[in-house]
Amino acid sequence: MADPLSYRIRVNGQSHDVCDAWIGESLLFVLRERLGLSGAKNACEQGECGSCSVFVDGQLVCSCLVLAATVPGAEVVTIEGLTAGGGTALTDVQQAFLDEGAVQCGFCTPGLVMTVHDLLERDTLPSELAVREALAGNLCRCTGYGRILAAVARAASGRAGTNRDSAR
Repeated sequence: MADPLSYRIRVNGQSHDVCDAWIGESLLFVLRERLGLSGAKNACEQGECGSCSVFVDGQLVCSCLVLAATVPGAEVVTIEGLTAGGGTALTDVQQAFLDEGAVQCGFCTPGLVMTVHDLLERDTLPSELAVREALAGNLCRCTGYGRILAAVARAASGRAGTNRDSAR
């Protein structure tokens, strides 16, 4: 067995030492098991469901597919770090999910919220097709996606300062 590693990663604006790590540990494992950040969920471990989505240097990734030992020097942002300054206020996307009833069991919600934040940073008023394409990598078994699509439309129209109904 390989010798354990030690490295430092930056997550949500704070540096964390990761000690006695195995080189094959995923970023998801380190976030959840070593740092106690349980927002990213462990579902498929194959990058198929989107439940573990986080940002690494501004890029949306499935943390189950990223080796944690490759992220020192990068900035990792999890669902816990989306709010400015680590506050407790909800982001516009999180509020839209609540307002539209797009949160049911909550397992897929963090990954969906991260995906929608990524989409709206790139396209402030995306078409329904663009939204569906962005969400294609996220699986939800509770909502049937209708409420999720409504939440995205609400957040997008709020950011664009438009009437929600005219944005559809």
